[in-house]
Amino acid sequence: MSAEDIDIVGQLDALRRYARVLTRDPEGADDLVQATLLRAHERRSSFREGGDVRVWLMSIMHNLFVDERRSTLAAEAREQAWAELHQRPVAPAGEAAARLSQLMTAFLSLSGEQREALHLVAVEGLDIAAAAAVLDLPAGTVMSRVGRARAALRTFEDGARPAPPRALRIVGGRHD
Repeated sequence: MSAEDIDIVGQLDALRRYARVLTRDPEGADDLVQATLLRAHERRSSFREGGDVRVWLMSIMHNLFVDERRSTLAAEAREQAWAELHQRPVAPAGEAAARLSQLMTAFLSLSGEQREALHLVAVEGLDIAAAAAVLDLPAGTVMSRVGRARAALRTFEDGARPAPPRALRIVGGRHD
């Protein structure tokens, strides 16, 4: 049997069973089988003629599973180490929590374009030129969006409700 004549379809049931043993999760098992078949297709030239297809596919599956597990454990270890080095901020209580919630609501009520621009300038500390480069916009457009966002937040601070966006008016055409 050559690398081009490998009967992968005949091995699907065995691969699914083994994947469920490894992952203990039906969805994870399906993902593992798919990744195995993809890897087998990509590396079909590594199949030794006369070799056992089932053993070859299961060893690919096992190696994929072990690699993914190692990667997951390493990521969890990195996250744990980062969490230990960086103290999480204590959630504000009382009036400060209410104020923060109101401010977050006001920020999230901005248009997406204004939020993006204001975030880059006010939170990330980018200058207008850098923010314009990130957003791929002219600097004047970014300045305008930041200005409108700040004005909307000032309006919120003053306790006034922001003006609703103006409705579009149809110009030309029939008037009924």
